[in-house]
Amino acid sequence: MNKLNMIYEGKAKQLYTVEENDKIIIHYKDDATAFNGVKKAQINHKGELNNAISTIIFNHLHKNNIPTHYIETLNDRDQLCHKVSIIPLEVIVRNIIAGSMAKRLDIKEGTVAPKPIYELCFKNDELGDPLINEDHALALNVVSESDLKEIKDLTLKINTLLIDLFKNIDITLVDFKIEFGRKLDGTIVLADEISPDTCRLWDTLTQKKLDKDRFRRDLGNVEDAYQEILARLSK
Repeated sequence: MNKLNMIYEGKAKQLYTVEENDKIIIHYKDDATAFNGVKKAQINHKGELNNAISTIIFNHLHKNNIPTHYIETLNDRDQLCHKVSIIPLEVIVRNIIAGSMAKRLDIKEGTVAPKPIYELCFKNDELGDPLINEDHALALNVVSESDLKEIKDLTLKINTLLIDLFKNIDITLVDFKIEFGRKLDGTIVLADEISPDTCRLWDTLTQKKLDKDRFRRDLGNVEDAYQEILARLSK
């Protein structure tokens, strides 16, 4: 399967058309951004690492009947995926309170949530991806009530599967952000990626951060942290 035309370039990935109009190739870049693109850098091999990590996770989700856009990994940086129309909602699950929620509500980072906290943000860079609720999503006319139920049900199943996956390699899944899209037939599927770029992952024993917070907070050793996640998942 060959790349034809680049149809989109985001902060961390490029999308290319292929011969079949219901598929695309997603190319993972080394670019790193934070704070809605204010902070930028390149991290060696990040694209390769996120591609490999996402491949393992998508395959795990497929085995557990989670529908995704992923079809197969073509090489170190490229995945063949179903073409989808992205639903402009970022879906966030917080198992442990950290990051923006800790700051917003003045809750100590590391506080365990009494149950998974489910959040929605409106995907809009100009507005800064504002936090919204389900009624707001309906008012934006980007989803129906049945879509919202399907998305929430899938998200909570994904959370359970990922908690168990990471627990087996002594990693705590603190929180994660995912996106959904519609295939050409209207089916809603998990899209984008699942990687240390989109998850907070802490070593269960040491609480060491093994995710993008190492870049956001200038902790250093970003590539090493991503390598550690891949090495553990590969076992």
